[in-house]
Amino acid sequence: MLLRFLGKLSLTVAIIAAPQFYGRTADSMFCASLARAADVDKLGDKGKDGAVGQKGQDGKNSDSLTVFADGTPMTLDLSGDNGLQGNVGGSGNKAVCDGSVENKTSNLQASNGGHGGDGGDGGNGGNGGSLTVYTTNKSNLRQVYVAALGGHGGAAGEGGQGGEGCKCPTYSWSEQTCKGKPGSSNYSCTTKELKCNDGYSGRAGRAGRAGRKGRLGSLTLINLDKSLEPDSPKTTTTFGALKDRGFTLSRNEWEINQGATNLLAPGSVIADEYKELVARHEHTILLAWDSQQPIAEFAEEKVILALDENDQPQVTFPKDLWLETNELKRDKLSEFVVFNAIKVKDVTRLKNRGLSGIGSDLQLTIEDKAKKNSILDTSFTLNVRAKTNVNGKSKYQVQYEGAVPVEAVEQNGDFFTINIGQLSIPPEYLTEGNKIAVELIANRSFAQKHEKQQRIAFKKTLKTK
Repeated sequence: MLLRFLGKLSLTVAIIAAPQFYGRTADSMFCASLARAADVDKLGDKGKDGAVGQKGQDGKNSDSLTVFADGTPMTLDLSGDNGLQGNVGGSGNKAVCDGSVENKTSNLQASNGGHGGDGGDGGNGGNGGSLTVYTTNKSNLRQVYVAALGGHGGAAGEGGQGGEGCKCPTYSWSEQTCKGKPGSSNYSCTTKELKCNDGYSGRAGRAGRAGRKGRLGSLTLINLDKSLEPDSPKTTTTFGALKDRGFTLSRNEWEINQGATNLLAPGSVIADEYKELVARHEHTILLAWDSQQPIAEFAEEKVILALDENDQPQVTFPKDLWLETNELKRDKLSEFVVFNAIKVKDVTRLKNRGLSGIGSDLQLTIEDKAKKNSILDTSFTLNVRAKTNVNGKSKYQVQYEGAVPVEAVEQNGDFFTINIGQLSIPPEYLTEGNKIAVELIANRSFAQKHEKQQRIAFKKTLKTK
C-alpha cells in the first residue's frame, strides 16, 4: 500500500511541476506516453526559426584635440556618441499544419513551431576624446571646461516570439486491419487504437546584451609654449649624413598623476588620471672629418646613435671599421673628430710579389693592394726552411725563425722589401738551385688599439733571375 501511495504522489508532483500539461485529461497524457513508446510519424512540417537581430551600431569615438591655454575661457565637447539599440530578433514561423489522420497506421506527433531569433546586442558607446593642453601656467587650465564623456551603450534587442505548433485534427481514432477472405473461416479483423499529440510552440528568443559605456577622455599636459617634438632616443644614420647635418637625440620624460578635473574648470568631466611632461632631454651629435682618407669612401657606413638611461650619448661605429677618433663634449653637444679610418677588410690585402736575387741579395717583395701603408704600423715575423739531406733523406729544416729586424725591411710607398739575404741564414742555403719554404706573418696595427695578422706562405727554387 505504501508503494502505491508513493506512486500516486509522484504523479501528482509531476503534474504540478509541468503546468503546461495541466488541464489535459489523464487519457491525453496516456496517449503521449503511448506515442513515445510506439512508432510515431510526423504530422506537418516544423516552423522556420526566426533570424537573429543585428547588433546595434557602435557610437563614434570623439576626435582628439590639442589646444594652447593662455587664460582665455574655452568650452570643449569631446564626448563620444551613444551606441544604437540592437535589433529585435525575428519571430519563429508557425508550423505547417497540413495532413490528416486518415489511413495512418502509426501514432502521430504534430510539428512544432519555429524558435524566436535572439535579440541583437546594443552598440557600444563611443570613447571620449584625448585632450592635449600646452601651457606655461597651470592656472590657465581653470578657464578650460571639458566634457569628455563616454557615449551610452545601446539597449539590447528583444528576442523574437516563438511560432505556434500544429494542433491535431483529432486526438484518437481506430484503424481496422483484416486478414483472409470475408466469409471464410480464416477471415479475422483487428482494431488498432491510435493517438496524436499536439506540437509545441517554439521558444522565445533571448534578449541581446546591452552595449558597454564608452571610456572617458584623457588629458595630457605639456609645459611648453611650442609644439613638442616626438621622442627620438635612438637612430641609425650614415657617416655622410652625420657629417653634413648632425643629429639631435631626444627623450620626453612623463609623469602619470591624478586629479585632472581639479586642474580644469568646475564641472569638467574627464578621466582622473592624466599625463604630464616633466622634462625633455636633448643631445646633438656632430661628426668632423679630419682624415687623409676621403669621406666619400665611408659616406654610406652606418653608425648607431642612442641616449643611455642617464641621457648620455652613445655612439656605436661599425665593427668592420677601424677609427682613430677624439670626442669633444660640451653641454648638450658632442663632436666626434675622425683623424684616420680604415675598413678592416683592407688591413689584410698584402700580396706576395715574389723572391728575387740569391745569397745576400735575396729579397722578398710584398705589395699593399689597399694602399693603406701610411696609416698602418706593420712588422713581420719570418720562418725560412731550406731543403737538405739528412741520413739520405731530403727534408726542409728551419734556417731562420723570428721577428724581422727593422733594418732588414725597406718601405717604398705601397711596397715592402724584406732583405732575407741580410738575415742570419747560412749562405750555402741561399745559392742558386736550392729550394726554400717561406712563411711570412705580417702584423698590422692601427691607432695602438687595433691589430690583425696576415699569413703568406710559399716554396721556391732559388734562381739568379
